[in-house]
Amino acid sequence: MNGPWDVWSDCTPGCATHALPRVPATEIARRGAVFAHKVRRALTDGGRMADPVRLRAHAAGLLSALGIRVEGAASLTAEGGPGTLIVVNHISWLDIPALLAVEPVTLLAKREVGGWPVVGGLARRAGTYFIDRTSPRQLPHTVRELSELLASGRSVAVFPQATTWCTPDQGVFRRATFQAAIDAGAPVRPVTLNYTQQGLPSTVAAFCGEDTFAASLRRVLAARALTVRVTAHPTLTAADAGLDRRALAALAAGAALGGRQRTGAAVRGAPVPAVSPRDAAQPTAPVRDTPAHV
Repeated sequence: MNGPWDVWSDCTPGCATHALPRVPATEIARRGAVFAHKVRRALTDGGRMADPVRLRAHAAGLLSALGIRVEGAASLTAEGGPGTLIVVNHISWLDIPALLAVEPVTLLAKREVGGWPVVGGLARRAGTYFIDRTSPRQLPHTVRELSELLASGRSVAVFPQATTWCTPDQGVFRRATFQAAIDAGAPVRPVTLNYTQQGLPSTVAAFCGEDTFAASLRRVLAARALTVRVTAHPTLTAADAGLDRRALAALAAGAALGGRQRTGAAVRGAPVPAVSPRDAAQPTAPVRDTPAHV
């Protein structure tokens, strides 16, 4: 059970469908065997798995075993100064190895992920920072610890939608983690994850609603030519325009959630329309103004 400010997605397991015919049963069996072998190897690495080189190799190996290609960004973090807050749309449990295969950063995840089969064990060994979403009183503490991580130079990847959706253009970004970036003076990197099959939009990787890991894994094992594209958008910095967390979250969501229209400035390396922070703060969808959900 999650907390009183949890986010509920309209997506269900029925949203997850193949865009192409499934691979033959023999290929499904082969992939399953290779994936199980890669999982065992990763788990036996123990604490050594958190080493960046090993972590990237394990993540890439798990995706390769499933027949998944990774395309896109070569780097997600900014050089020098505080770490980068990487804010990512959330579609699947596959999002985690996809990010780590590109750049092995610290992950922020809900406590429940640590108990998931396979993924939970891998996440713990990868050095994931787990948060308790059932306790709103822990929110200020979580924001403070995240700010300290960023200030120390560690880059952290978060999923501000707080739940999964079947496509990258839905939901909104919750604001708490953006406050941590502001407090640490850290840059924010919006990232879009998008799944396709031979270039066709695909929801087969979606892990939504009452779906189970086993059911999701079966779909992925059968998916033909599944590719995840990792698109890193220009870095955002709150200090450039005096943005608060609401405005910063809106800008990041505009960049990451399926190419929505950006609504403000402070985008490093790309021209954007000049508007005031007040205008930029207007969200693209209604957001409750209760304590922000991580």
